[in-house]
Amino acid sequence: MNHPELVEIDAHHYGVDIHLVYATADNLAGKVLYQDAHCLLHRDAAARLQRASALAQQAGLRLQVLDAYRPPYAQQLLWRVLPDAQYVSDPAQGSHHSRGVAVDVTLLDEAGEPLDMGTGFDDMRELSHLFNPALPAAAQRNRLLLLGIMQSAGFTFIPSEWWHFELPDARRYALIDYHHLSQEELAALLN
Repeated sequence: MNHPELVEIDAHHYGVDIHLVYATADNLAGKVLYQDAHCLLHRDAAARLQRASALAQQAGLRLQVLDAYRPPYAQQLLWRVLPDAQYVSDPAQGSHHSRGVAVDVTLLDEAGEPLDMGTGFDDMRELSHLFNPALPAAAQRNRLLLLGIMQSAGFTFIPSEWWHFELPDARRYALIDYHHLSQEELAALLN
């Protein structure tokens, strides 16, 4: 990894669990999108993630990172699967993940089990909206706990995805195209 704006998130150093969903086929695209499964963030976001991790640990919990920096080619693939700007940023506008300043997270309990958030990651329905009143009280509490941890660390949120947090003024950061695919590799992923 060698990009001046991106730092690698080491699970031990940052005190987080890393499970990059797009490095597996168990995601909304149904295929492995990340050929290089390094968890990367812009250095500004990485500092805030470290603060969020410390706050979660104070509560006896651990952050699990589900997605971080997303190469633009992966954003194109996700847009092709779900061209709905409420859930997936139009690649023509650029995703905050592709700027390295957005992170998707959940909380794990002391036993390493995910807290009940009412839906899974990338469940692109209204039930995934952060403040959906149809959820049981326990899931509401867990979402609000995650929100409090992430906001206290300096992140902001989007209302349509309980797991997504980003730096304020994320658009001021440039898009980063760190992982290039050949035309053949991209064509293979598109099929």
